[in-house]
Amino acid sequence: MRIPFYKLQALGNDFIVIAREHLPEEDAVGRWATRWCHRHFGIGADGVILVTPLSPGSEADFEMRLWNADGTEAEISGNGIRCLAAYLLFTHRWQEPSLRIRTKAGVKRLERIRQDGARFEFLTDMGTPALSSEAIPMALEPARSHVIGFPIRIGECEVPITACSMGNPHCVVFVDDLAAVDVRGLGSALERHPLFPERTNVEFVRIRDRRHLEMRIWERGVGETLASGTGASAALVAAVLNGLAEREAWVHTSMGALHVQWRPDDHIVVVGSAEVIFWGEWVGE
Repeated sequence: MRIPFYKLQALGNDFIVIAREHLPEEDAVGRWATRWCHRHFGIGADGVILVTPLSPGSEADFEMRLWNADGTEAEISGNGIRCLAAYLLFTHRWQEPSLRIRTKAGVKRLERIRQDGARFEFLTDMGTPALSSEAIPMALEPARSHVIGFPIRIGECEVPITACSMGNPHCVVFVDDLAAVDVRGLGSALERHPLFPERTNVEFVRIRDRRHLEMRIWERGVGETLASGTGASAALVAAVLNGLAEREAWVHTSMGALHVQWRPDDHIVVVGSAEVIFWGEWVGE
């Protein structure tokens, strides 16, 4: 079986993009994703994106489905959707400066800001954050309208978390020293904590000042990743809810920064880049 693919990255968060017409069956991606994403025996990536064009008159121009490296399907990825937009423009499947992509977290609109060869920069409207425990979702009784500074017990410790959903669940932990954080140990424990019935993404955030945040990410179904668009959105939301940041700030990762704004209309917009790295054919079984 020969399957054409493209490999893209956004601040080191990397994805394999495959067009729907190249697959015999759509849901087979979940079975193959772990092999394709393997860093030694596959193509290597944090996730696989399947893209399908939609008919004229639809609510969106393309549909995106996303599978994590462990084979589980995710609702959305902020970096992944920019990678998909870059793929569509680079391969001339789309020509207009704006496009609409349908995800399991709703339709998202992207605007191309600039292009330099295979590197693109986009503004993405990520939609509105959901703040209630029921919407995140969290198994809290009674339900809460906001989850701010809520203590979660991990072993012998209580970890205060602020949670929200960007179409996928996020749990933010504020820290003084990112280098000292046990991202794998604490991240995996929070990801699978019983309070999160659908598991959760985890962001460890340090406040540099009110317009600059730093973060490390433990991504649900992947592990530690170099960046996250929805994670950067959640980091800003959590910082604002705790009175630690302005509603417009730079969120820094080890590979660069995303500009995030929580607008007065309640929408989160993110400006960041995406780059085509290479393309080829998968020839394995």
